Order: sequence, then C-alpha cells, then structure tokens
Amino acid sequence: MNPPLPSGSNPKRIGFISTRFHGTDGVTLEARKWAQILEGMGHSCYWMAGLLDAPPERSYAAPLAFFNHPEIAAVQSQLFGVAFRSRAVTNEIQALKERLKDELYHFIRKFNLEVLIPENILAIPMHVPLGLAMTEVIAETTIPVIAHHHDFAWERERFTLNGVNDYLAAAFPPAFFGMDHVVINSMAQKELARRLGIPSHIIPNIVEFEVKPPGIDTYNADLRTEIGLREDDWFILQPTRVVARKGIEHAIDLVRRLNDPRAKLVISHPAGDEGSAYLAMLQDRIADARIDVRFIADRVGETRGVTPDGRKIYTLFDVYPHADLVTYPSLYEGFGNAFLEAIYFGKPVVVNTYAVYARDIDPLGFKIIEMNQLLTREVVEQTREVLQDPALRSDWAGTNYALGLKYFSYTVARRKLSSRLANLFGEGA
Repeated sequence: MNPPLPSGSNPKRIGFISTRFHGTDGVTLEARKWAQILEGMGHSCYWMAGLLDAPPERSYAAPLAFFNHPEIAAVQSQLFGVAFRSRAVTNEIQALKERLKDELYHFIRKFNLEVLIPENILAIPMHVPLGLAMTEVIAETTIPVIAHHHDFAWERERFTLNGVNDYLAAAFPPAFFGMDHVVINSMAQKELARRLGIPSHIIPNIVEFEVKPPGIDTYNADLRTEIGLREDDWFILQPTRVVARKGIEHAIDLVRRLNDPRAKLVISHPAGDEGSAYLAMLQDRIADARIDVRFIADRVGETRGVTPDGRKIYTLFDVYPHADLVTYPSLYEGFGNAFLEAIYFGKPVVVNTYAVYARDIDPLGFKIIEMNQLLTREVVEQTREVLQDPALRSDWAGTNYALGLKYFSYTVARRKLSSRLANLFGEGA
C-alpha cells in the first residue's frame, strides 16, 4: 500500500494534460502510474486530452487537443519537412492556439486545479498549437507545473527540417522560473541543460515491482493454443509496436539463426502511425527467412474481452507469463517500458544496446543478452543456451527482479514525486 501524506501535508488537485490518455502508448502508461502513486499519497488527479479513457467525473475531453484531429493534422502537415511557413499557416496556428487556451482554462477552472502536469506536450512537437497554448497558460497563471518530458524534438529526425523553429524555441520546452522539469533518462537531462540551460530531474519509467506479477490463470491458460503454439514451442515475444525504430528485423534474424522448429516469434502490437512500409519490409524478411511469426495484435487489448467473431481478447499481462524469451532489439528508446515489463515477469531479454540502455540501465548489473547493433554468433548461442536452461533463466529472473525493485519501482517514483511537490510548495506541502 502507498503511505499516506506526511502529517501537515495538504492534498493537491492535480491536472494531467496531453494529446491523448488512451491505449497503451508509453506516455499514457506512465501518466497513469504517476496518478496511481499521487492518489495513493492522498492527492486528487484529473485528466484533459483530445482522446480520453479516464473516469468521466475527473475528465475534460477537448477533441482539438488530439494530434490526429483533422484541423491539427492539416496544419501539422505544413510544419515539418519544409524550411518556412506561410503567413496563412501562422494565422491558423495562432487561431488554434487561442481555442486550445480556452479549453485549458476551462479544465483548470472546472476542477479548481492547483498543479498541472503537461505530459510530453512541451517536449515533442506532435501538436504545436497545444504546446504554444500550454506555454502561454503557464505564463499567464501562477499554477505550479511539473512538466513530464518523454521525447524531445531533437531526438527525432523527422523534426529536424521545419518551419517553426521560433515556436520550438519558445515552447518545446519553455524556460520559466520556478517550473519543474522531469525527464526519463540522463541523456535527456544533459541535452536539455546543454541546449537550453534548463535544469531537470530524472524520474525513470517504472513498474510496480512491489506487487508480484500476475501469472497463468483460468482465463489466459489457453493463450498458447489460441495463437497456434504447442507447449514445447519456444515462445519468443516481441512486445512492441511495429515501427522502424523497434529493430524487429533483428528478432526475425535471431529466430532464423536459431534454426530450430520450436522457435516461434510472436509480435503483440500493431503497426504504429508511421506508415506501412516497415511492416511490408518485415513481411518480406519473414518470407525470405522461412520462419514462423505470429502477429497477434487483434487478440491483445487493454482489457480482457471478446472479438467481434467471439474469440478471446487477452491483455499484454496475459501474454508475458507464457513467453520463454523477450526480444527488444530497438535502435532507439526514450527509456524502455518493454524491458522493465520483461524483467517484472522474470523473462530473459535480448536487448540491442540503445544509447539510453547503455548509459542508464546497463551499469546497474542486469543479467541480459546484449547485442551491439550486430547479431553475432555469440548472441545467438547465448540465446540458445538460455532457452534450453530453465535453471539459468530462474537465476537471472531473481537477480533482475531485485534490481528492478531497487531502481525502477513505485517506491522510487513516490520518493522522487514527493521531492518535486516539495520543491514547488515547500516541505510542508
């Protein structure tokens, strides 16, 4: 259980703001975890977004805040991949910004908010008018802000050429005195300081290691059968969206080189919002490799349920207990939710040593199969050894779980969030 607020502390009314709080994207998941922790401390949390899946009595839906709203998508399409913008585009951005400011003020007044937590909208310019609106509302009010930054514009190549550098400098993120900035890794912290002179604090992504993971039960016991796997198959799970930065071609090549009919790759998530070219390339790779790959996104949802044709829908936490190995060959990650989830469920992981992993996670001592951009013979043989040795998998699982509890648990985040609130309101807040 979460500890109550310290004696003399005052519960706060906290508003989370983003383009969406819906589904299983990293921003939504981490925001929900923060809210769970804050509510356990006695605070009240409220939600504003364009796409929402939150209790109606604590939510404020503002459709224009969604990055895929037609008006927003239309203007965003004219901002990146170009070197300038027209006056008409500027006027459209400003008009949208004003409408969004009205929505933000309505949200603040409706729930009498005392703290705002903008989730990534002041970091990555997926919705430029919303970032500008949020920045101006912060400038115009005295409401304390903890800005939670997951991805910055300079971390994504597609934002490099743009016609809105003035807006990026002003609002992604803004540099206000007294505004608290939180990032999820040390590289982001260093770059934010180097580029903009803005100090920040690190709160990494987390999993509730304090609670033992769910296992196989009467509902999910048939999952292997339902997706066509035998009990003696090697269930190799790729628990990510199908987007290019996830490096799924390495997982395909790993299964090919294992050269064992028991090795089956299972991809749990659908393609992302970055087009279909990458999926088509993977399908060609699979055909060339002649391996068994199961795409099960149509059977995995946020909650258990039933498909239109009457088949079970499982959650990702129903899938993990069945896996024998998790592949996480990402080329880039802001942190690595799937890595933490694999550790939480006691599964061995093959990790491509992306920069944040190398700097923030690897030094902590996790027992992992590591590849450094190249799928070497040693990586393949180590994977084969782990798959064939249950005792080794068990030993790794115990070590890794203890490290997860120490460094990436709710207890860690609770302590850090308490410090952020104390920084804004004083120790007695």
